[in-house]
Amino acid sequence: MAERVEHRDGKLESMVADITLDALPVAKGPRTVQSVERALELLKILGESDREMSLSEIASKAALRAPTCHHLLATLAKHGFVGRSPRTRSYYLGSKITELSNQRLKQFSLVDIAMPHLRALNEATLESVHLATLQGHALVTLAKLESKFPIRAGSDEANRTDAAHATATGKAILAWLPEAEIARVIAHTRLHRFTDKTISTISDLIEELRLVRRNGYSIDDEEFQPGVVCIGAAIRDHTGAVIGSVSCSMPRMRAEGEHLEKVKTAVRTCAGTISERYGNRAESAR
Repeated sequence: MAERVEHRDGKLESMVADITLDALPVAKGPRTVQSVERALELLKILGESDREMSLSEIASKAALRAPTCHHLLATLAKHGFVGRSPRTRSYYLGSKITELSNQRLKQFSLVDIAMPHLRALNEATLESVHLATLQGHALVTLAKLESKFPIRAGSDEANRTDAAHATATGKAILAWLPEAEIARVIAHTRLHRFTDKTISTISDLIEELRLVRRNGYSIDDEEFQPGVVCIGAAIRDHTGAVIGSVSCSMPRMRAEGEHLEKVKTAVRTCAGTISERYGNRAESAR
């Protein structure tokens, strides 16, 4: 069994309190932000070069004043998108570019690897199936298969991105994240209430995530949409890190008895099988 991660209420609450959300720039007129466009242009210039570039070279190609170019590059460097040689003081693409590229490839790979198992889960339960991942603080659905029952659970994808704390896919992922990452997600979502059953306090969420780790599955009991119950489980790689989650959603009227137990088992098995493809033996053995 994979090592369980315990989160301390006080520490996590302190983390959330210390996080200040960055103010988003509001564009006037055209829906673009000039500084962002300029920064992206600098990345393109560096990406097209076969060598490191000096500040003056980059500024000339971007048609920017050197001080402006320097400030943009410094900001990009601070976040890892640009690197700077300490010897020549020239610039090059940073490691964050490679990291994001690899992450994107992993997402495509996750869908490809998971899809046969998602179809099997869909056939076994006849319920709607979701594959999701967390991108920053946003919960993103990568794939969905509709229920085969005439009466099926609806899906509110528009509001799902800020619902990691209120959905089975989201809670399955949160349960295995480090405290700092959980705190950042909470700081953005602010535990928004979607229904009167939505978890709305940090202490309740911490306790819920403990249950998820102990049981091996998560439950959304009408917390995101009234009348809809979901069962989810985490997909984890060979290091134990969570890379996504899978879930089944169903109308409240079918979420009981043998059918509910069948769905719980099927979801855990599906997540464990996909995890095993990523080298995680512990999840498949649960």
